[in-house]
Amino acid sequence: MTGRPAPAPLLIACALGIEHLALRMGDRSAAGGPVTVLRTGMGPRAAERSVTRVLADPVLSGAAVLATGFCAGLAPGMHPGDLVVAEETRDPRGAVSCVGTELLVKELVRTLPGRTVHTGPLVGSDHVVRGPERSHLRATGAIAVDMESAATLLNAVRAGERPVAAVRVVVDAPEHELVRIGTVRGGISAFRVLRSVLPTFFEWHRNVLLPRR
Repeated sequence: MTGRPAPAPLLIACALGIEHLALRMGDRSAAGGPVTVLRTGMGPRAAERSVTRVLADPVLSGAAVLATGFCAGLAPGMHPGDLVVAEETRDPRGAVSCVGTELLVKELVRTLPGRTVHTGPLVGSDHVVRGPERSHLRATGAIAVDMESAATLLNAVRAGERPVAAVRVVVDAPEHELVRIGTVRGGISAFRVLRSVLPTFFEWHRNVLLPRR
């Protein structure tokens, strides 16, 4: 008797130790298959190296990949603790379309009532973006910026066809710039939100793995 094939694993990638800690503290009881939380290190080059190395492992070669962590909001009116669901990620090397955006928005609204969820392009940078540079990136149509999501998803799809997505928590915004993550109210709020998102990621994982009809 042949059993059902094992579900493809889920790789959740973040950059910072504080992001990794928040995800480790999250509720994993609803996971629909094997889950790996990878701390890539900061910046696009670190993300590229880490993701490429991990996806070369046959155990994770077919994994769905979700990039997460903190980001800087670009749009006026954004606040720390808001959520960003990327429709696509972009950097100078190209753009990657995300899968299951509508599902992620729906589940985040259900799981975190009262939190604002923004959707749109998420742009990658190789440095921390502040001041006038935010306005320049906003003019390209992007709604948020971080240093790893674009590199993570680009290298994930280059390693093989798979569903990919990016969900970020706003830690600072044009009217709420931070000096250091975790030392002010905005950082604490973002940490608490990130700690609560795992059930949404698991629901996305289950649904993107369903056979297409």
